[in-house]
Amino acid sequence: MKFSCEKILLQSAASVASRTVSSKSSIPALEGLLLQAEARLTISGYNMQTGIRTTLDADITETGELVLPSRLFGEILRRLPDDVVTFSCDKNLNVKLSCGDAAYDIMALSADDYPELPEVEDQYSISLPQRTLRSMIADTSFAVSTDEVRPIHTGSLFEIGEEGLTVVSVDGFRLALRKEALEEPVSGAFRFVAPGSALNEVEKICEDTDDTAVVTLGNRHLLFEVGDTQLICRRLEGEFLDYKAAIPRSNPIKITVETKALITSIDRVSVVISEKQKSPVRCIFDDSRVFLSAKTASGEAKDICPVSGDGGRLEIGFNNRYLMEALKYAPADTVQLELNTGISPCVITPVEGEERFLYMVLPVRLKNG
Repeated sequence: MKFSCEKILLQSAASVASRTVSSKSSIPALEGLLLQAEARLTISGYNMQTGIRTTLDADITETGELVLPSRLFGEILRRLPDDVVTFSCDKNLNVKLSCGDAAYDIMALSADDYPELPEVEDQYSISLPQRTLRSMIADTSFAVSTDEVRPIHTGSLFEIGEEGLTVVSVDGFRLALRKEALEEPVSGAFRFVAPGSALNEVEKICEDTDDTAVVTLGNRHLLFEVGDTQLICRRLEGEFLDYKAAIPRSNPIKITVETKALITSIDRVSVVISEKQKSPVRCIFDDSRVFLSAKTASGEAKDICPVSGDGGRLEIGFNNRYLMEALKYAPADTVQLELNTGISPCVITPVEGEERFLYMVLPVRLKNG
């Protein structure tokens, strides 16, 4: 195996693929990166749950494949000068790597010990801009559950139909939903649940461009194709929450507020809240304003945020982080809060235009006073 390529391209590809390398595995090869030199150079990382495969241009003079220790290879590339990397490996898996005046001799592992990444049958697929997929994941991933008791909720639901793509995440305390129309029509409706950990990697791979990303649904796996990079992961199986039935929409109280203003007020009263000193944020929705307060052994904090609408002195408590995150990820400068009672969920939607997002936060029971 012998090739040469620009250091910056090799380092970037190795960095992307290494995100799914196993830190510890009973199969030593899985702690490394698989390099395959054919028409192009392909670098893969795999942890038996999620795999990333990325290709790049290189001047390949001798084809072959091998496995390199991921951490060591990454550290070497990081320290090399910005020049052309020359890479060669003999039949005994002795690797010689040089760039500028720097040179390394390291041992590789046989590619025969590296498990093959799953093949994903093309049952259904959708295409959408990378920036759209990235924003939909970013705006919902914060509500993905970390509780393994309900494994299905440790991922996000993707629903595809005539209206477009809907992504939903729930964790038992809140719900995040994003909708987008698809430019290309899809044949038939389908749905699947993608692991949150894999989606976090997809978000990092996607760039802020209109270049196409393709999502393919297979029997047991999912394939995300972004430029020269592919991410393959297992589908999560199980019964996802019936989110449409879980969201109350006949709420009599509707309050309009500037997103940043409410975030700032919540942040101010959250100063007295900590991991050791926990307290809900108490909200009293009055005419044209909401009174916010929090009280712990550390002290008491109060603030007032201007709003549009009359909450009829409704008193309701929220986990400060859950409410603040919903507002932070809401892609709108102004939002509408839909409320009913002190023990009913708060539904957050855009004020104008199409309802492209919806967040729901469950309240916290308040003690008297």
